[in-house]
Amino acid sequence: MPQSPQSPQVPQVLQVPQVPQIPHLPQMQRSHTLQAALVAVIWGLNFVAIDYGLDAFPPLLFAALRFTFVALPAVFFVPRPRVPVRIVVGVGMLVCVGQFGFLFTAMHLGMPAGLSSIVLQCQAMFTVLFAMAFLGERPARGRLAALGVAAAGLMVIAAGRGQSAGIGAFLLVVAAGASWALGNVLTRKAGSAAGFGLVVWSGLVAPLPLFGLSLAFEGWSADRDALTGIGPSGIAALLYIVVVSTFAGYGLWNNLLGRFPAAAVAPYTLLVPVVGIAAAAAVLGERPTGWDWAGGAVVMAGIALMNLPARRRAVPREPAPTREPAHTQARDPRRIRQESRAADSADPVVTG
Repeated sequence: MPQSPQSPQVPQVLQVPQVPQIPHLPQMQRSHTLQAALVAVIWGLNFVAIDYGLDAFPPLLFAALRFTFVALPAVFFVPRPRVPVRIVVGVGMLVCVGQFGFLFTAMHLGMPAGLSSIVLQCQAMFTVLFAMAFLGERPARGRLAALGVAAAGLMVIAAGRGQSAGIGAFLLVVAAGASWALGNVLTRKAGSAAGFGLVVWSGLVAPLPLFGLSLAFEGWSADRDALTGIGPSGIAALLYIVVVSTFAGYGLWNNLLGRFPAAAVAPYTLLVPVVGIAAAAAVLGERPTGWDWAGGAVVMAGIALMNLPARRRAVPREPAPTREPAHTQARDPRRIRQESRAADSADPVVTG
C-alpha cells in the first residue's frame, strides 16, 4: 500500500544575532557625587591646617605624628582589611610616607598652601594613566577629554602663580602627587571592602619610617623642642589632619575608589585647589589672582563635563521567533547582509 508523502518541515526563520553586551561599569549616583565633593572640601581646608602645623613641627615629624594617632589606638578596634599584606604596606609607603613626606617638606621649604593644593592635583592625571597601565582600565574618550579640560585649568592657575615657589619645592609636590596616584591604584585593586580598614592599617606602616627620616634629616633636638613646646594651634592642626582629613576624608575616598573606576573618582580631587585657594585667601591672607579664578572656573567646567550622562547607541533587538511558509525560507541575501552590518557596527554601551 503506497504511503502518503510527508509534509515538508517548516524551518525557523533566520534570526538577527544578538549583539553581545559588555557589563556596565558601576555609575556614581548623586550621593556618591556629594561624598566626592565633600572629600574635596575637607582636603582643600587641610592645606591651611598643614600650614599651621608646620609652624609647630618639623615636616617629617608632623607627618609621623599624624599617622601615629591615625593608627593608634584604632588598629585595636578596626579589623585588618581582607587584602594581601603587600597592598597594605604598599598603600602605607606610597600614600602615608611618600605623599605626605614630600608634601609637608615642600610646604616647609616655602611652597604656599594655595599653590600646593593646585600642583598636588596632578595625581588625578597620574591615577588615570597608572590605572590604564596596571589595571587595564579604559576610560571613555569623552572622560579623557574632560580630564584634559580640567588639567588645562590647573595649568592656567599654575601659570599665574608658578613664580612664587622654587623649582625644588614644586618638584617635591609633583612627586607627592605621583606617589598618591600609585597608592590610588593599589586601593582600587584592594576593592570596596578595604575602605576604612585600609586607612587605619596602612597608617600603621608609616610612623617608623617617618620618625626615622625625621631623626636623620631634621635631628633629635628639633624634634624634642617641637614636642615640648607644642601650643594650641599645633594641637588643633594635628587634630584636623588626623580626625577630619584622614579618618573622614580617606575613609570616604577609599570606599569610592573601591566601588567605582579610578577615572570616575580621581577627577573630583581637582576641586581641592579651588577650596584650597579660597581657604588660603580667607585664613592665611593669600590673595588669588585673576589667573587663579579663571583656572578654577575651567577646573569646575571639566568636572561638570566628566559627569554628563554617557550617550547610548541603539542596539538592534532580537525579533521573536516566528515560522515562515516553506516557499519563503530562502531569504533575500541583501537583507541578511544589511542586518549583519548593523549588528557589527553597534557599539557596546560603556559607562564610566
